[in-house]
Parts: sequence; structure tokens; C-alpha cells
Amino acid sequence: MDRDSRQKYDPVLFPDSDLKAVPVLVPMPVDRAFSYAVPEGESLVPGQIVQVPLGPRLVAGVVWDGDTDRVDPRKLRPIARIFDCPPLNEPMRRFIDWVSAYTLSPPGLVARMALRAPAAFDPEPLIEALRLVGEKPERMTAARQRVLDHAGDGLYWTRSGLAHAAGVSRGVVDGLATQGLFETVMLPPPPVVAAPDPDYAPTLLEDGQKAAADLLSAEVQDGKFCVTLLDGITGSGKTEVYFEAVAEAVRRGRQVLILLPEISLTVAFLDRFQARFGARPAEWHSELAPRTREKVWRQTATGEVKVVAGARSALFLPFADLGLIVVDEEHDPAYKQEDRVFYNARDMAVVRAHIAGIPVVLASATPSIESRVNCAQGRYGHVVLSSRYADAGLPDLKLVDMRRHPPARGGFLSPVLTKAIGETLKRGEQSLLFLNRRGYAPLTLCRVCGHRFQCPDCSSWLVEHRFRGQLQCHHCGHNEPVPQACPECGTLDHLVACGPGIERIAEEVDKHFPDARTIVLSSDMIGGTRRLRIELEAIAKGEADIVIGTQLVAKGHNFPMMTLVGVVDADLGLANGDPRAAERTYQLLSQVTGRAGRTGLESHGLIQTYQPQHPVMQAIVSGDPETFYQRETDERRRASLPPFGRLASVIVSAATRPEAEGHARALRNAAPTGTAIMVLGPAEAPLALIRGRHRFRLLVHGVRGSDMQGFLKQMLQAGPKPRGSLQVQLDIDPQSFL
Repeated sequence: MDRDSRQKYDPVLFPDSDLKAVPVLVPMPVDRAFSYAVPEGESLVPGQIVQVPLGPRLVAGVVWDGDTDRVDPRKLRPIARIFDCPPLNEPMRRFIDWVSAYTLSPPGLVARMALRAPAAFDPEPLIEALRLVGEKPERMTAARQRVLDHAGDGLYWTRSGLAHAAGVSRGVVDGLATQGLFETVMLPPPPVVAAPDPDYAPTLLEDGQKAAADLLSAEVQDGKFCVTLLDGITGSGKTEVYFEAVAEAVRRGRQVLILLPEISLTVAFLDRFQARFGARPAEWHSELAPRTREKVWRQTATGEVKVVAGARSALFLPFADLGLIVVDEEHDPAYKQEDRVFYNARDMAVVRAHIAGIPVVLASATPSIESRVNCAQGRYGHVVLSSRYADAGLPDLKLVDMRRHPPARGGFLSPVLTKAIGETLKRGEQSLLFLNRRGYAPLTLCRVCGHRFQCPDCSSWLVEHRFRGQLQCHHCGHNEPVPQACPECGTLDHLVACGPGIERIAEEVDKHFPDARTIVLSSDMIGGTRRLRIELEAIAKGEADIVIGTQLVAKGHNFPMMTLVGVVDADLGLANGDPRAAERTYQLLSQVTGRAGRTGLESHGLIQTYQPQHPVMQAIVSGDPETFYQRETDERRRASLPPFGRLASVIVSAATRPEAEGHARALRNAAPTGTAIMVLGPAEAPLALIRGRHRFRLLVHGVRGSDMQGFLKQMLQAGPKPRGSLQVQLDIDPQSFL
């Protein structure tokens, strides 16, 4: 604990008492810290992690800044335990308070995200190790000789490690130890990852890349807050460029956080990092084993871990000395969390960097409109990489007008695309077919009576997964076997799948190219991350001819033999009322077509569309992103939409529709008047029923600079309080409008 923390904290003392009281923030949905008595003889500082009684149980909490309630400590419940753990430093505590105030979330819920590994609050146990000190045992055997040969290096060995190295049972090692041939010492636990070497294998950068890397490294050297958008086309070497900034931070003994939007991206990223630094970064995401999570959390807090690569929740790790944040694929909507605390990790990364006074790099081939506008207005620096590494050419992109080149009856692939796939196969190269729709078909109905299979708990159709023989809801997880007869009219063998998913495209591909090696990839594939890693490695090695996938394969992957990308339904993302629909479609299609030709081979991209004149389609094939960005920016400005205006969403959900609608209307009527902020709705949400809960939405719109948080606070205070199962969720800067 540092001296500054001690100086800034002044515990409350009471006359005629040696007891002290401190505020403790518990990881619960509470809006303030609670007061607890400090055990006699103990001294605490803000950020110290403690265990306190809360009702009938003990919970972990954090000693917080500020005053306690003016209550005599003798009447307070005492702190039960003080963990031997580095305290959350002041920048981290300020960050938690800021996120709480901005998102209008209870500070206890935000603190909970920083305390996600409670077993890590105690130091890791020491490890028993052996070192050879004797010469010969009473009786020599071949197994014992092998143990002595390995242990003769004078190093310390664990019992199991020495047994494994010598190829003997642990009992052989134990027998030698009993005879006093080894001395026993207790060693600290090993690091969860080896330390990265910033000079292990520096990448040979080209002129444009080196200039960008030098600029980013200089910002790390300067050690002050700044935001830089690294804007480079697919294959331009953005990762290698920001690796040089990472290397500079590591040289200076600082820690680095690299945020990735998808767990799947860590597969290739970890290999690239290891090739550059000689060791992997620590990982942080939902699929880590609990023991590994605890080690990463603890060693990040102590400063042993120098680089963490993780999903959005890694933003709340307790870094001891954070020196750089990198947000890769900064435009990706996966950075938005929409559960409990609604926040955008990209924006919060900028806030955390500002509080800590460190640089942050936002990297993308298709930056968000918000980041581009911030560059134009001088808030962010803008570094552009306009050419691919090693002069590799961009794919030749063409639109396939599905009105002129329709697929065969019952199919979804145009003859133009199937011909291109055949030619690619003959050359021994790979093709990628992209469709952002999981399963076999998005809708199943009865030809006789028209019955449609719908989720009983959500207002969405059940998606057929033919490989599993199931109908599944992608919102709540409900699933049921595909029946042989219609449950409505009882007719046998008259159920029909409507529309394509990637499984159906795989079926069509198999009919056209029965001898091709085909791999199907999606986020719900059986086997999870481990199988995904194996499949991606197989594709990179050329062990597949045709890859069929969702947005899982659209970004971050490098497939050397991929020379054809076919987009099956480019219009899919445009078919909704989302104000970001055009931007997201452009980003997704640009990313997926960028998988082709990354190693210099001649490559092509075919985009199937029924709207070839749409500005998004024209922008992609023209290779003129500036025109598209300018058009979208102008439309946002005219409509006063972000980043030129502010939005907030209020979602009211309840067990019954009248209850949800009534509460939403009451909140609307309680909204403050006479301000530049207006409330739209309530209206039934597009997904009006999820997990059996009915949903109504209010959309709050204001000009840039308006006090959106103050407006919402007044509305909630003046409106009725939620009772029973009714819930009100606030989403500042919403990304989803479902």
C-alpha cells in the first residue's frame, strides 16, 4: 500500500473510543458504501479488500473513499477479515465511481466486476521443492539412478516434476527424500505466463508501418493520456504496429491491456504475440478455468503479469501499474455489455486511460463513425495504414445481382458464385462462404396449416439445427427435438425449413462439390473454444477447401490460401430499423472480404445482393470508404444521432404485458419537461418477449452535451418504484435497439 493512499484516507474517530469506522463497498446492487468498525490494532487504507458481515453471511468488499455514517463504531459490525492482497489503487477506484455515475448503475455492481476472483484475495500457497544434497542412496536401482542424474543439475524440482522428468513413479523420489538425499525448500508459485521479451523477435516493418510504430512508441515514452486511432485496411499490419508500442511499455516495466472483442480471436492472436515476444500474454475471458482466472487476477494485481489479452471484462482487472491500453477491432459491437451494468468497453477504455494518464490505441480496418468524428474534431490522433503488408493486393470485389443471376430452385448460391468456387478448387486454393446466420434455417413451418415454430418464452422463431436434430431459440436457449408431425394439425412429413443458415449452405455446397473438404464454423459449434482452435489451425494449414462461417470468421484471422470470399446474403444486416445498420453492414462485409489474398495471391470477393445500388454495396466494391463515411456522418449530423446527439434506452420488463406497459407509461409521464431532451415511446420492443418477460422501451434523445444522466435520475425519482418482478434497465449510448 502506497504512502499517498495513507495520507488521503482519514478514518472517523469518536470521543472516548479507540475504535475507527471505515466505509466499505460491497459487490452487491447497493448505491453506497456501508460503515464498519475497524478491528482493534488494525490500520486500513482505501482500496483494501476485506471481508465483512452482510446480513447473515460474509462477503468480500473494498474499503472505499469518503466519510462514514456518523455512527459510533461500538454500534457497528466489525470487519471480519483483512485479506493479504494489494489494494485497488486510486485510479481503479476513481474508474469504478466514474462508470457507476455514467451508466447510472449501483457502484456495488461495478465494484463486483473488479472482484471476480475471490479465491485470489489470499496469496497463492508456496510450493515444496527439492534440491539434491546427498550422493548415494542405501541401495541403487536404475530408477533411482535416473532421478539422481536429473537432479544433479543443482536446480530445485517439485516431487511430481522430478518423477515425470526421470520417468519414474513419485514413490521413487519420496524414497530418496526419506533417506535425506534432498533438502526441502518452499518456493513461490510460478508465474501464470512467462515474462514477454520486448526484443525477442522484432518485426521488420515497412516505411509506413515503422512511422506509425514510432509514433505509438513515442506516446508510450511520453507517458501521458492520448487516444490514437490506428486505421489500417485489412492485412496492413496493424497488430505488428501496435506490438511495438506494447514492447516499449514492457521495456519501461509497465503493464499492458489488449482488449479483443471475441474469444475466438485470441486463438490466432496468442500465437502472433508469442512469435513476437517469446511468451504468451495472460488471457482473461469467460472460458478460463477458475484456477487460472485466480492466478491471472492475483498476478495482475501484484504486477507480475505484464500483458493481459482479454475480453471486455479485462478492463476491470486491478492492474498495479497500467501503462498502455489497446482496443483491437474497436468498432466491434461485442464490446457492448448488455447485462446488469450496461457499458461500452471501448469508451470505458478511453476513460480508464484518461484517469490513469496513459495512452490508448484504438485499432480497426473499419473504424466506428464515433471514432472517425473524434479524429476529425481533434480529440483523437489518426494514423492511417493504406496498403497491405509486403504489397499484397486487395481482393477484386464484385456484386452478384441476384435478380439477374438467381440460384437454382431450392438453393441459395448463385451460379456465378458456384462457378468461382469450382475454379478456386481446381487451383488448390481455399474459399470462404459467409452467412451471419447460425443453424440450418431461421424458420420452420407446416405446409398444410401454416403453423410456425415459435419459442414459448420469447417472441422469436425457433431456429432449426439439423446437425443436432433440434429447434432452438437463440435468445433464451429453449430447445426441443424436431418433430415428425405438425403439433397443430398432426400432418406427417410436411414441415419445411424456410431460409438459409450456414448448415443449409453446407448441405448445398456438398451437393455441388461432394469431394471438397468443408468446415462449418459458428459460435455454437459443439466442442467450444478447443474445437474452434483446432479447426482454425486446420484452415491455416490448408487442410480445408471450403469454409462456411458466421461473423466468427470475419475478422482477425489470417488464412494464407484463402483467395475467394463469397457473401451469401449481403442484405441481411440492412433489414432492420437500427440507425447503425448501414455502418455495421459495411464494416462486416469489408472485414469478411478482407480475409482473401492476405499473402499476395490473386483474390476475389463476390457479394450476393438484391440491392446492388444500395450505398453500402457501392461503397464496398468502389474501394472508396471516405465517401461512405462522409455520407453516414452527414446523416447522423442531420438527425442529431451519436456522436452529434445523445441516446439512452429505458427497458421495462415484467411478467405480464399490461404491467410492463403501465409502468413504462408512468415513467414517460414522470419525465422532466422544459428541457432539450425528449422521450419517445413507450413502444413494445421488437423482441417483445424474452425468457417469459414482456418488454417495453422508452428511447430518450438529447443534443450533444445534454445532461442525460441528470434527466434520467429525475424521471426515475419522480416515477413509480419497481415492485415485485418488474425491472427497469438503463442503457446509456445503446448499441442494440431490439
